[in-house]
Amino acid sequence: MSYQTINPFNDEVIQTFENHDDDYVEQAISEGYALYKKWRNDPVSSRAEMLNKIADLMEEDAEHLAKVLTVEMGKRLVEAKGEVALSISIARYYAEHGADFLKPEPIKSSMGDAQVISRPTGVLMMVEPWNFPYYQIIRVFAPNYMAGNPMLLKHASNTPMAASEFEKIVQKAGVPTGTFANLFIDYDQVNKIIADDRVQGVALTGSERAGQLIAAEAGKNMKQSSLELGGSDPFIILDDADLSEIEKIIGGARLYNAGQVCTSSKRFIVTEKNYDAVLKMLKDAFSTAKLGDPMLDDTTLAPLSTTKAKKNLTKQVKEAVDAGATLAFGSVTQNQPAALFEPVILTNITKDNPAYYQEFFGPVGQIYKVKDEEEAITLANDSHYGLSGVVFGGSADHATEVASKIETGAVFVNSFGGTLPELPFGGVKNSGYGRELGRFGIETFVNKQLIVTKKEPIDLNNAFGGFV
Repeated sequence: MSYQTINPFNDEVIQTFENHDDDYVEQAISEGYALYKKWRNDPVSSRAEMLNKIADLMEEDAEHLAKVLTVEMGKRLVEAKGEVALSISIARYYAEHGADFLKPEPIKSSMGDAQVISRPTGVLMMVEPWNFPYYQIIRVFAPNYMAGNPMLLKHASNTPMAASEFEKIVQKAGVPTGTFANLFIDYDQVNKIIADDRVQGVALTGSERAGQLIAAEAGKNMKQSSLELGGSDPFIILDDADLSEIEKIIGGARLYNAGQVCTSSKRFIVTEKNYDAVLKMLKDAFSTAKLGDPMLDDTTLAPLSTTKAKKNLTKQVKEAVDAGATLAFGSVTQNQPAALFEPVILTNITKDNPAYYQEFFGPVGQIYKVKDEEEAITLANDSHYGLSGVVFGGSADHATEVASKIETGAVFVNSFGGTLPELPFGGVKNSGYGRELGRFGIETFVNKQLIVTKKEPIDLNNAFGGFV
């Protein structure tokens, strides 16, 4: 596996990184395991100050960190700055709340004084993608750092600079040896790490195929896993929806980060009453998008992450049109240089079209016409994925009721979907399992250990609930 930074705007190779050998990996695991044995006896609160220091260092170097993202994966500079700011807020959130989330929980029991305490489980393997290089790391790192789980990272092969920059900041903060190691390794080495007895879990964000492979390896070795595998999120527009509100956000709902967001709205499901207006609205938003250099302020649509991603997305669009979908906006032929991709709108997608069940990871919007909200709900749920979604309706209470019927990990009502430190993130079906962020995110890889203390003499007639 070749780790290279290639600017997707001009296809320029910026830097190539050497892979780490097995000896380097062994040292990283050994140091992490030694630290785990120390951390498991330390209070959670003892790590908060250092996590805040990591946030401080990111804040001090925010401009540089953002430019790394723009050069490496093509993210617009303004979006890159937003990602850095979000990552900082996640670190501060867990520094502030981590100890409270993991404090002992008393349980009333006739067997004695019962409590559940939260203990770290050991070294974790993180396998993370390229679309939000710092955010993907920090949303696993911050909670597990507080919990006391040392971490190993295998980042995407096209974002090695971001991985290196994050490791430098963690080291500069002065964390103990073994806290975090960035590894430039292949998947055979990842599998060996998962199989190692000193490693107790693996967190992956990536493709459905990657999730199947990682979950199989984790299951084979009895290791806990958490998977976030993308989605084909519905954006439902009901009869009484306020179209003026939708107009404000519909372009960003699909084009933010060049459409390369697991939770971006990919399927616009619109009742007959509003279909024509929404189609025009999306066309207007796409036609005003300015494709160009992500470093420039007036660019509103950045390139895709790689020329390979562009090739794959172009192939998906062509196959959809060949199978009968209507090209309502854009072109099947993408003639822009490097990884630049002009937005596309597809309509009239039937269930036998391959596009119906696919995730389009880029600026491609699908619009479906339905007769009523029941059909909208049915169509939204007719998906292999279940990560997130949006519902717009004039009555917020009714739209919330509709949202509760959507089979996803999250639904945003009358607003643009997004992410914040306190909001749990994760999906169902082929979008994966487990949760990151919020209180649930810090509990994913902790041992909820029950301790029962008997303070009176044992009554054998009532021991073990009466079963002796």
